[in-house]
Amino acid sequence: MLRSDGAHFQKNYSMTAGVELVVKSVNIPETSDSVELYIFDSAGRETFVEACEKMWGQPSVLCLVYDVSSEVSFSSCSRWMERVRAHCQGLQVPGVLVGNKSDLSSRREVEASVAQGWAQSQGLEYHETSAKEMENCEAPFLSLAMAFHALYQDRLQTIQSLT
Repeated sequence: MLRSDGAHFQKNYSMTAGVELVVKSVNIPETSDSVELYIFDSAGRETFVEACEKMWGQPSVLCLVYDVSSEVSFSSCSRWMERVRAHCQGLQVPGVLVGNKSDLSSRREVEASVAQGWAQSQGLEYHETSAKEMENCEAPFLSLAMAFHALYQDRLQTIQSLT
């Protein structure tokens, strides 16, 4: 989903092994602005938590991704959210919860309404995607970019009001 930029899902692909940095540029609608998202992809591996936290610095936005056909995957989002909050000392970080593999509807273990409710309770937007079918894959990135753009605009106004 991150690497293909609209290309078809590859049958032979290598899963994230460790922590990878991916940069994605997103144009902000109805402006001439664009945002470059620097995304640290840890593939949810517990062994890389400390490495992730060192690379995060102070994150501006958050993207949690889980597999809709795995309750375990969804449950781990709570632990990641706790880690982010602890790392950010309780500051609210806007972001998205992404339910991936929506094409596996017959194997679904997490209902969209449950995930939507949890996302809302955490202050996150909710999106479902299918990286395999390339369905709705850009929406989460647009949400993240627009959230960052709004934060940037707020900070810019604050700085300008001080001068």
